[in-house]
Amino acid sequence: MQVLKAPAEVQAWARQQAREGKRIGLVPTMGYLHEGHLSLLRKARSLCDSLVMTLFVNPSQFGPGEDLDRYPRDEDGDLSKAMACGVDLVFMPAAADMYPKGFQTKVSLGALTEPMCGASRPGHFDGVATVVSKLFLITRPDLAVFGQKDFQQLAVIRRLVSDLNFGIEIIAGPIVREEDGVAMSSRNVYLSPDARKQARCLVRGLRAAEQRLAEGTRDASTLLAAARAVIGAAPLAKLDYLELRDAETLESVRTVSKPAVLAVAAKFGHTRLIDNLVLQA
Repeated sequence: MQVLKAPAEVQAWARQQAREGKRIGLVPTMGYLHEGHLSLLRKARSLCDSLVMTLFVNPSQFGPGEDLDRYPRDEDGDLSKAMACGVDLVFMPAAADMYPKGFQTKVSLGALTEPMCGASRPGHFDGVATVVSKLFLITRPDLAVFGQKDFQQLAVIRRLVSDLNFGIEIIAGPIVREEDGVAMSSRNVYLSPDARKQARCLVRGLRAAEQRLAEGTRDASTLLAAARAVIGAAPLAKLDYLELRDAETLESVRTVSKPAVLAVAAKFGHTRLIDNLVLQA
């Protein structure tokens, strides 16, 4: 496994892979890898000839007062896990490599970035779209795998790839959960023991709405109320948003008549967690 830090070196590597007729797969990460990340790496490994993992905590997607400085890091552990998953190249740039002096270009999308996480994290998806565009141009992948836990991010990246004709196949990896149902997240390490227990309310709320749907309820307000009742019973959960939206366009829905995503974000102390469930009509 190679570890490269300079974008030009990675571009040269990618050009060589293309000359050899190899199919490049990409899994972007911010590190502190857990089983959710590893599942994405294994999926990509099965679909490509040469697998790239990026390891970069992207400052442009963090807003003022967010957890950039304390975002968990474990470089040695991440590299060991990447090697075990069959990664061929780890691209691990410094911030100055990605945003050199004088950098002023921004990639910005429209309506998809406005609700949900976009409403409470202004500029977040501009940072995501910009860094992902750069990673695509540096690593030249044929396919890229992103986790469904970040459902809005996945929708944004699909739109980005379509709008800008990147010609990259975007593949979704399913949410990986702990035994108690909590979605795996690098930020789970921040949770106090009590908060970790109460974090189960998110998936339980989502499943309560799913159960109501299975019983025949399709009214969005009723489904949301079922989820909100469960989440609201956890005193440490401070709800950021709980929304039911079209799974493709992220437009708000009143009735579930086709696939819709029930998405939630909540803070437990200073730790913000997200989760979602796709409801099938």
